[in-house]
Amino acid sequence: MNKLIILYLCLFLTPVYAEEPNDLQSLLEQVQKERSKEKAVLTKRESEFKNARNKQKELLEAALKQYEAEEQRSESLRKNYDSYDLEIARQNAVLKEKMGALSELDGIVKQIAGDMDVIIDSSLVSAQKPDRDKILDVLASRKELPSLQELEDLWLLAMDEMVESGKVVTFPGKIVTAAGNEIEQNVTRIGVFNAVSAGRFLRNLPETGKLIEPGRQPGQRFLDMAQDLENADAGIHAFPIDPTRGAMLALLVQVPDLKNRIEQGGIVGYVIIFIGLIGVLISLERLIVLVTTGRKVQKQLKSKKPGNNPLGRIMAVYIKNPDVDTETLGLKLDEAILKEMPKIQRGLGALALLAAVSPLLGLLGTVTGIIETFQSITLYGTGDPRVMSGGISQALVTTVMGLLVAIPLLLFHSFLSAKSNTLIQILDEKSTAFVALLAEINRIKNNV
Repeated sequence: MNKLIILYLCLFLTPVYAEEPNDLQSLLEQVQKERSKEKAVLTKRESEFKNARNKQKELLEAALKQYEAEEQRSESLRKNYDSYDLEIARQNAVLKEKMGALSELDGIVKQIAGDMDVIIDSSLVSAQKPDRDKILDVLASRKELPSLQELEDLWLLAMDEMVESGKVVTFPGKIVTAAGNEIEQNVTRIGVFNAVSAGRFLRNLPETGKLIEPGRQPGQRFLDMAQDLENADAGIHAFPIDPTRGAMLALLVQVPDLKNRIEQGGIVGYVIIFIGLIGVLISLERLIVLVTTGRKVQKQLKSKKPGNNPLGRIMAVYIKNPDVDTETLGLKLDEAILKEMPKIQRGLGALALLAAVSPLLGLLGTVTGIIETFQSITLYGTGDPRVMSGGISQALVTTVMGLLVAIPLLLFHSFLSAKSNTLIQILDEKSTAFVALLAEINRIKNNV
């Protein structure tokens, strides 16, 4: 402040001292005059400074009061901030907990929607009600949380699938036949397990959403059940249920039938079948001949007149030789029996041979199939079992075919051999009886 006063004095005195006085009295007067002015100025400025100081003091006091007020306000705000900070932390914890539960709910909903989408796409109900899985596609792909309405739609779709799984419904639908033609006709849906139309089983293709008719159908008894169910109006009817929703039907129609089994046997299999057919023809021919001959022989036993049968021809030999001795008659009768035996036993040797050859051919097919299997393993390795299935099928099928041919042929041979032996035994018994009768007649003649 002193520096400021000196500066002002210099500024005010400079023009005064610029005029030089003429004498000392003038200089004294001038100095006194200037001192009076200077004193007045200084007094004024001092008064101004005092006023300013008082004003600054008042401002300082007001600022201090405002500072204290702001300090109190700051303390209050700090307390509020701390309480709000604690509340924010608590709310963040609640929010995190809620968001965690919602995130878990979102994941569960997406998982359920994905699983149900697979079930709905492969369900037979979708063939009747197409495009009902739109809500599943939305829930499985969206990133936002599902709404309450969407959750209700998901619940209703699951309920609808459960309800439809217990219904037998007939509805018009499009079918792709085995020939590849697309037709529209009534389809009977048995829950979510099977679908039939016109007495034939259908399969659902999830990729196209259409029902197709497999090229091969199950056994006839299953087709009859399907036809009965379609024609029924009410009541309980037997019907096969596929719990795998078409998988078992697909496997069932892929099971090789008799034709495929025969083709798996290869050339050896065809030879075995040919041998079996020849054996069956021989067996039938021999069965007819032996049964007919047996009836004629039984009829001849009750008649004394010789007929056209083995026993009749032996009886004719006895009648044509009444005067020969018993030894000669026995020889003639043995000769007649020997002539009849080839006719009675004809074909039995061939039948026994075919029955013995069939399992050997089956063994041959087994060996060739195993050889083919090892060749496939040598060329392609053991990575794919289907590569070896051809040889294994031939090895097993030919063995089965050989046994299936040999066992019936052996049974036929045994039965026919018993029939022929019975006829030969009857001929031997009657031949012995004729010799004994001739010996009795000769004894009576000799006694007379």
